[in-house]
Amino acid sequence: MKELILEAVDENLNQVLDFVNEQLEALDCPMKTQISVDVAVEEVFVNISHYAYSPAVGPATIRAEVTEDPLCVSLTFVDNGVPYDPLAKEDPDITLSAEERQIGGLGIFMVKKSMDDVSYEYKDGQNILTIKKNIEG
Repeated sequence: MKELILEAVDENLNQVLDFVNEQLEALDCPMKTQISVDVAVEEVFVNISHYAYSPAVGPATIRAEVTEDPLCVSLTFVDNGVPYDPLAKEDPDITLSAEERQIGGLGIFMVKKSMDDVSYEYKDGQNILTIKKNIEG
C-alpha cells in the first residue's frame, strides 16, 4: 500500500493525480480506465478540499492499494473534517433537464457509475471513502 498525506486544497490536486497515475501506470492501466479513475479522484478530492474543513484547511490522506485476481486498484480518501456520507444522498434524476434537477450530487453520481465499487464509513473521527476500479487488461 502507498500513501500520500497533504493539505486538502485545490492547489494539491495535481499532486494527488500524479500519485494515483503513478500507481496506475505501474499496472499498465489502459488509458480509458486511467481517465475514468482520474475524473473520480478529482471529484472526491475537490469535494474534500471544498467542504470537509470549510472555511479552515486540514489534511487529506490518499491510500492506493492493488489487489490481484482480478487486478484492481483501491483508492481510499481519509479526512478529519465534518462527518459526511456522500453516498447517502439520493442519486439525481438525470432524466430531468439541468434546470429542473436539484443542485449537487451529480459528481458523486458519476463516481458511483464509473467505479466498480464505492464505499463510505465514518470511523474514529474520520471520513473514509474508498473507490475501486478493476484494471482490464
